[in-house]
Amino acid sequence: MINRYDVLIVGAGHSGAQAAISLRQRKFEGTIAIIGEEAELPYERPPLSKEYLASEKQFDRLLIRPAPFWEEKGVTMLASRRVVSVNPEAHWVVTEDGETVGYGRLIWAAGGRARRLGCSGHHLSGVHSVRTRADVDRMISELTVARSVTVIGGGYIGLEAAAVLTRMGKRVTVLEAMERVLARVAGEQLSRFYEAQHRAHGVDIRLNTVVECIEGQEGRANGVRLAGGEVVPADMVIVGIGITPSVEPLREAGLGSANGVPIDEHGRTSLPDIYVVGDCALHINKYAHGSPIRLESVQNANDLATVVAYAITGDPRPYDSVPWFWSSQYDLKLQTVGLSIGHDATVVRGDILSRSFSIIYLKEGSVIALDCVNAAKDYVRGKALVAGRAKIDPLQLADVTIPLTSTV
Repeated sequence: MINRYDVLIVGAGHSGAQAAISLRQRKFEGTIAIIGEEAELPYERPPLSKEYLASEKQFDRLLIRPAPFWEEKGVTMLASRRVVSVNPEAHWVVTEDGETVGYGRLIWAAGGRARRLGCSGHHLSGVHSVRTRADVDRMISELTVARSVTVIGGGYIGLEAAAVLTRMGKRVTVLEAMERVLARVAGEQLSRFYEAQHRAHGVDIRLNTVVECIEGQEGRANGVRLAGGEVVPADMVIVGIGITPSVEPLREAGLGSANGVPIDEHGRTSLPDIYVVGDCALHINKYAHGSPIRLESVQNANDLATVVAYAITGDPRPYDSVPWFWSSQYDLKLQTVGLSIGHDATVVRGDILSRSFSIIYLKEGSVIALDCVNAAKDYVRGKALVAGRAKIDPLQLADVTIPLTSTV
């Protein structure tokens, strides 16, 4: 006999959990189940590379909701299962162990897998990614003996891990293939600021660096060989080079590409009763100037899941949320609102050397994004500027004596 649920959610991360929560908040009375690959209840992933790695937060504080919540809301948890195929006509999915689960509506919230290096040595012991609790638990268990750590990738995950490990007293080297860190998500001024901050804390930041392979001995990594022959010694290697969207079963069912699944403004795909949310949703976002984009953020996961819940409960509302992100490194809290893609000018508000400032991104004179470092008021006030695509004199934006609310 096939178990069937009115709504089946594949993926137990932020977006999957929020979809179930929002459906119940919308008074949806049908049956709901969440299929997750991990054994754990849904939990927050951003703290993995920060507070959890630093042992500042116990795992139970990362749970999105405690166990009794899911029981009270009638949400069935199907843990430790991986969906390997979807049958849109029959309205069922099949898991890796052969179990078939039926659905009335399917919400795909499977997120993504940490991208692996394509070179030799990536399977060696001591080579880690930062995607799941199990990933970080393995790292923590090895840190008692690891003295030197090499981080491959200068994005947020890599830099956050570098900051935590440096505070632990480890010798940390960051290898970045591009000519600056955070190159895909921020402007050059912010990149250079973070490079300087990490170097001031003793991190060896290397740019324009090509990794040739991971070297090892007796099955364990002990160094990273660079193009040109230099070997960077490492007791541990952390790979933070992005994710690959987990969409293979949907692709085989006729949806999407390697870079996600296209959806409309309500989260719907081209197949009936199938929705996609979170990291693997390829959507049109007006803050990306109308281009299809995947957003890997808690904001996108939560807001898009809520939009899908509205659609399923008969009150469709288009996705129209201002993107936001954050990162904590050392005593620096970066808060970003909007998307700086395609900006043609920047304004620095405040003194970068003071370590409390904002970088405002403009496109054709309109404010499209802000990166705020230890400047929470700018972040909060800047959201309205981004939402309204405000056009303001750059000299006024730069004047810290004038609150951003007064510039509108």
